[in-house]
Amino acid sequence: MVQAITRSWLRRGRRVERAGYVVGALLLASGLTHLAILVIGGGSWEGPLSLRKAMTFGLSFGLTLITIVWVTSWLRLSDRRRTTLVGAFIVACILETVLVSLQAWRGVPSHFNMETTFDALIARTLAAGGVGLVAIIGALTVAAFRANPTVPISLRVAIQIGFLTLCTSLVVGALMIAKGMLLVIEGAPQAAYAIGGSLKPTHAVTMYAILVLPVLAWLLSFANWSERRRLAVVLLGAAGYVVLAVVVGVENAVGLALSDTPPAVIGLSALGALALAAAGLLTLRGVLASPSTGQV
Repeated sequence: MVQAITRSWLRRGRRVERAGYVVGALLLASGLTHLAILVIGGGSWEGPLSLRKAMTFGLSFGLTLITIVWVTSWLRLSDRRRTTLVGAFIVACILETVLVSLQAWRGVPSHFNMETTFDALIARTLAAGGVGLVAIIGALTVAAFRANPTVPISLRVAIQIGFLTLCTSLVVGALMIAKGMLLVIEGAPQAAYAIGGSLKPTHAVTMYAILVLPVLAWLLSFANWSERRRLAVVLLGAAGYVVLAVVVGVENAVGLALSDTPPAVIGLSALGALALAAAGLLTLRGVLASPSTGQV
């Protein structure tokens, strides 16, 4: 079933989806270009003025955009609503990446920068873009929980958990921006740059479940297994990912350094990583042991 839908999409992909893939590829190219400049030019990798930020935004938004366009193709949405939400997400990704890259090349901070009218406009636009991203992903998360019998339960669950963790990531990102902007308003811009992004590890680790889990479920569609067995593997992988995300989030929230992490917490992290790795290995084993056409 999943393969049939995939082949159908490849033949008749919606215009907004094709546009999303093209834009996502361009954003990835931007990130890789900035990476090459950093490596070849030997620029700084630290601080709010580094091209590293342009690289990170290009790679992150490019990968996330491609992922969201692909995952959204499985959701039960009207054509108009799909075009509106995906189109708005494409625009937001372009806006965030371009503005951050612009400020990096100008040699000024992109976030929390109120030094000039132009800089303040960009900082506020980036903050507004973040709010927009939260709203769009929130709407897609609601859509992910609508009944859709044309998509196997293992894939639906993977998408649902992925969207929930992505919502967490975006909320954390919004909190970082709000915290930084509050410090700027209080007259402490340097503190905003120093501690405004303190939750970056949590923001990062919760961002990519929306890629990892649906890809795992999609690969499982090629394994000649029952849907109940596929669902069990997806839930194993999801449990491992969530455990890792929770551990990172708690450590990040309390400011716990890796060297100070208690053995029990390290063991819990290892357990989560082991569960996620086991789900991946089981998936590969199932795919390799099944006929090349696969079935659901």
